Amino acid sequence: MADDELHLRETRIDSEPVYEGHFLQVRRDRVRLPSGREAAREYIRHPGAVMIVPILDDGRLLMERQYRYPMERVMLEFPAGKLDPGEDRLVCAQRELLEETGYRAAEWAHAGVLHNAIAYSDEGIEIFFARGLRAGERQLDEGEFLDVVTHTPAELDALAASGSLTDAKTLIGLLWLSRWQSGAWSLDWRAAA
Repeated sequence: MADDELHLRETRIDSEPVYEGHFLQVRRDRVRLPSGREAAREYIRHPGAVMIVPILDDGRLLMERQYRYPMERVMLEFPAGKLDPGEDRLVCAQRELLEETGYRAAEWAHAGVLHNAIAYSDEGIEIFFARGLRAGERQLDEGEFLDVVTHTPAELDALAASGSLTDAKTLIGLLWLSRWQSGAWSLDWRAAA
């Protein structure tokens, strides 16, 4: 931590598990605040995830429609999935794209990472772009149900502007896409291994 951030730092005094599920853990920590007082922090530990922005040759984007139980509705989002223990980020992105959509990509670019819920989770989602897509057969996990759809960036922009598209990772993916397409941000494309 930089010297100019020390006055903001909270220091863990102790930590206890509250809940340990299949892949999420909830923890409760006691921390010392910069003022010297103590406070509690409850948060979710997450193994990390990937999200893919798949670009078809005609510029449309490959998307998914999936029922998300906590939201109690079908959400429109980019393909994504959690990292398995010790799994390489790119390998995970390639696996998730194939499993959920049936597509393989000829080229991949790692854009960066997003932290979508910093107040209560340590989840980091690695953002990948994929192009040179070739269709194949999906390999959905047991109990996974989703529709694969396509949209133009303009259609997704309109859905976001209307409030219909609210998934944080997808909105960040659209921002990254827009900035890359405008030439403001770069991507380092590499051939698939």
